Amino acid sequence: MKKKVISLALASLFISSVATAASYQAGDFVIRGGATMVDPDSGKAGVNVPALGGDTPLSVSVDDNTQLGLNFVYFFSSNWAVEVLAATPFKHDVNIHDPEGISEGLFGVNVDGTTLGEVSHLPPTVSAIYYFDTGSNFMPYVGAGLNYTVFFDEEFKSAPKSLGFNDLELDASFGWAVQVGADYQLSDKWHVNASVRYIDINTDADFKIGDDIKGSAEVDVDPMVYSLMLGYKF
Repeated sequence: MKKKVISLALASLFISSVATAASYQAGDFVIRGGATMVDPDSGKAGVNVPALGGDTPLSVSVDDNTQLGLNFVYFFSSNWAVEVLAATPFKHDVNIHDPEGISEGLFGVNVDGTTLGEVSHLPPTVSAIYYFDTGSNFMPYVGAGLNYTVFFDEEFKSAPKSLGFNDLELDASFGWAVQVGADYQLSDKWHVNASVRYIDINTDADFKIGDDIKGSAEVDVDPMVYSLMLGYKF
């Protein structure tokens, strides 16, 4: 009987410690760091060149990129928190597509599939997130918020430059974001976090061919953003 009482007491203490480890309270602050991948929409953006009659068969697309992601969370209650997503600058290749081969007539070479240029961006995102009560170390949440993406270091590769491409510029973007994620508590302070979010990022890309020919493309980046991070609660 005594052994049973001790076993029940130990089990009770274990369950209590798990519940304590898995809970957040108002005033808690969490910082996370890890890998974040920005995977842009696989769709292609049409290229408009007024000197060639407007819309052309040319299109552009953006590659994915993975960087160090940072995440800061402040809890207003055990369920509600505000989160700021940050990262080191993401760098993406911009590829050009020419299925009809019109570039061969323009430049003497078909540029289909060529890496046209490279752009960097920062996508800071602020979200309100809601944690579900599970009574366990697994703590799922959902969130929604706003994103502001600024592009910089836009430049063409050497091969497109030699064909006359220059002055690449991408406008900043302001849009919404939604996400789902979960923390798994390793201890009272440490946890592993995984999240998936969609960010509405749209930008106008402007460029020149030579000195006089202007071109543009409305690029719907609209990426899925995947993060795997290690977090610490203060």
